[in-house]
Amino acid sequence: MAVTIKDVAKVANVAPSTVSRVIANSQRISEPTKVKVREAMKELGYHPNFNARSLANKSTKTIGLVMPNSANKTFQNPFFPEVIRGISSKAHQLGYGLYLSTGQSEEEIYEEVQDMVQGKRVDGILLMYSKVNDKVMNYLYNEKFPFTVIGRPYDDQMKDITYVNNDNLKAAKTVTDYLILLGHQQIAFIGGNLGTVVTLDHMKGYETALLNAGITPRKDYVVFHEELQEGGQEAVIDLMSLAERPTALIVADDIMTFGVMRMLSEMEVKVPEDISIISFNNVMISELSSPPMTTVDINIFSLGYEAANCLIDKINDPELDSRQVIIPHKLIKRQSCQRVVQ
Repeated sequence: MAVTIKDVAKVANVAPSTVSRVIANSQRISEPTKVKVREAMKELGYHPNFNARSLANKSTKTIGLVMPNSANKTFQNPFFPEVIRGISSKAHQLGYGLYLSTGQSEEEIYEEVQDMVQGKRVDGILLMYSKVNDKVMNYLYNEKFPFTVIGRPYDDQMKDITYVNNDNLKAAKTVTDYLILLGHQQIAFIGGNLGTVVTLDHMKGYETALLNAGITPRKDYVVFHEELQEGGQEAVIDLMSLAERPTALIVADDIMTFGVMRMLSEMEVKVPEDISIISFNNVMISELSSPPMTTVDINIFSLGYEAANCLIDKINDPELDSRQVIIPHKLIKRQSCQRVVQ
């Protein structure tokens, strides 16, 4: 005979309604009671019928994950598997599944999001990026559908959006200040997609640090490429062809930096003897590169974990006020930067 909620309630010595609330992860139930009920469920081998619950509660216990572009390109960057690891960790704790967008173009992704919302396939959506004038974000905002953003909204009018972000302007200013302290004056900036808010924040932090130090930003020292190895290689070709080469590079992403280093090696330009490099994200490849990259640890796992937590809180309580969570960053000094030799 199948185990029922009443059987679990009897073993846990609680009311059947309490078991139901624990299954729904209600905030009204204390943590010790949740632990007791879950232990009873495990002991009896009880598994909630989420399909039946979904029909009754009009809930799917699923959150949609939307990537900035096609999965083919996105998963070439270690940032996204790591942020999804954080998301899935929190989702698993709270009994939620994940529905991943698979569109190959911006239009296909937009149509897929509409299908998620109108087809009631998910309870909420997590945007793993923030773009300038993003159709998807505008759609979700206007539909008043639960969603959370990793990044920050570009439009200041959307102040009531919940998001999880780093202080990317401050991080970029910090790394630029660090290079200036090492004696660098010719500092170039290799940004990612110019349509993303994180790139705009990085560029603003970079320019602010230069101006504060009395250094005039140079347009030819700022380039933008896709955040992949190939983008880093193309950026190096642009910058190394200048008559006055930079002595230091700030690169938007570790995977781009790996491409930068490979191309510099082919050009027989030594890091850090000939040029210093500093990056962002602190993915595993940054420590394994030669030389190991100086980079900014942005706590990628925590970005995903907190974004999932905020979204599920919003799903469970639609009246909850919006939240803006800033995840701390840390400069990780390794061997890709050195002081300018006079």
